[in-house]
Amino acid sequence: MSVIPVNYHQTLAELKQRISTAKYKSLLAVNQELILLYLDIGQILSQKLKSGWGDSIIDNLANDIQAEYNGLKGFSSRNLRRMRLVYEYTKGNEFWTQLVSKIPWGHTNLVFAKVKEEKQRIFYLQMCQNRGWSRSVLEEEIKFDSYSKQENFQHNFLKTLSENELSEHRLEFRDEYNLSFLELEDTHTEKQLENAMVENISKTLGQFGNNFAFMGRQFRLELDEKEYFIDLLFYHRKLKLMVAIELKTTEFKPEHSQQLNWYLHLLDKTVKYPEDNPSIGILLCKSKSKLTVEYALELVNKPMGVATYNYRQLPKEIAKYLPTEEDFNRIIGDIDDL
Repeated sequence: MSVIPVNYHQTLAELKQRISTAKYKSLLAVNQELILLYLDIGQILSQKLKSGWGDSIIDNLANDIQAEYNGLKGFSSRNLRRMRLVYEYTKGNEFWTQLVSKIPWGHTNLVFAKVKEEKQRIFYLQMCQNRGWSRSVLEEEIKFDSYSKQENFQHNFLKTLSENELSEHRLEFRDEYNLSFLELEDTHTEKQLENAMVENISKTLGQFGNNFAFMGRQFRLELDEKEYFIDLLFYHRKLKLMVAIELKTTEFKPEHSQQLNWYLHLLDKTVKYPEDNPSIGILLCKSKSKLTVEYALELVNKPMGVATYNYRQLPKEIAKYLPTEEDFNRIIGDIDDL
């Protein structure tokens, strides 16, 4: 048996990375070609219908195409009509063409079927691209109205972050988090909430986003022989910063933001690496008064936001769309392969 060189495993990891990247790029290229085909078909159908063809002719085309290519999926009459709709919506706009070409057609189909506002369509398509949402996760996010949750997120980023940082940071957080999968009772303690989130860490990370990496619970900070503990600490791989989350099973109180502001100060002074960006804090509360939050955030100088959580158990027909641990691991694997 040959002796394994010292750097063997490093080389193996590099080769696996290159193979995975090539596979991803190959699948991406195939998807882009397929989307371009669908847009070409959409253009032809759009032109024919404008020239006087009746809409019912699309049914004939679908039947004849499927008869010619037995077993070929994706060319039902409904899908052909969607090709025409997407083409007419995106024609002449390179931004839209690039956007829909980078995600599976089923995702685009779902967004155009369920979402009518342009800004919301852009949001969901971009999130699919950036976070690798599966189609079932996308459907759940649309039902949960994640766009509004993102838009309504209360924070003090305007005064604590640079203009360049602001847009990216806002997209990573939301005003309400759907923690129904924790199956909490109506009355629960912060410890019960924390335990449930950690025990279901894969689904918890699925809610926060696939750029979040879990660093620990009750993360210990020390200063002048006194200890302080952050409920949950994460690292955001894209933003390159720590995210401290404090859990409150009550309505938001102004002193909560002062406490978190102190924790963030200690975190940046004693834990943060020089190359990391300043840490961000999120207060996750059972409820909040938007006006109280607005006033309280004016008094703190560290970047933070205040969100609520939805903890009521979901019906089984909805809960089944939440990502499983296998889904989460697959998403992380895909991101790592980029």
